[in-house]
Amino acid sequence: MNKIKLDNQPFIYPMPVVIVGAEVDGKPNYMTAAWVTPVNFKPVMLGVALGRSHHTCKGIREHGEFSLSIPSVDQMRAVDYIGLVSGRKADKSNVFEAFYGELNHAPMAKECPLTMECRVTQVVDLNGDDFFIAELVGTYCSDECLTEGEVDIRKARPFAFTMPDNGYWSLGKKIGTAWESGKGYR
Repeated sequence: MNKIKLDNQPFIYPMPVVIVGAEVDGKPNYMTAAWVTPVNFKPVMLGVALGRSHHTCKGIREHGEFSLSIPSVDQMRAVDYIGLVSGRKADKSNVFEAFYGELNHAPMAKECPLTMECRVTQVVDLNGDDFFIAELVGTYCSDECLTEGEVDIRKARPFAFTMPDNGYWSLGKKIGTAWESGKGYR
């Protein structure tokens, strides 16, 4: 197998598609993002990198709160729409029904199978982008997406994003179990 050197690109294959929610100018605003990652186990902390010019960032900086909603494949068109249109130019507050948990300024998309509310603990300046590091305050899952009290990815049906092809991809079947499948490899 030959390896071909490619140009350096910041794209991990694939990236999870999330909806970032924040209260901006007194109403919910949502944007699509894929640059999200866990950053700490205890306490649970997540990070999301966003272009500083995004309207959603205004609300995150003002209130120090945001939400992450994991959409299903059925919501792909609405998710793409909120990534195409800026909240400065269009009211996106009615694209999803907002609900709130413990935080007052982190609107979550009720239609999404899995949602999380986060409190910002640190903002890292990335030369035009902001990397928001936040403590996870609450996680909510639609009851129909649970199996024995755990999130069932087959029921939640999240999707992923790839670049540079700008593709949305549904997930395939489970192929193994982490910390188990490799036992006995050698």
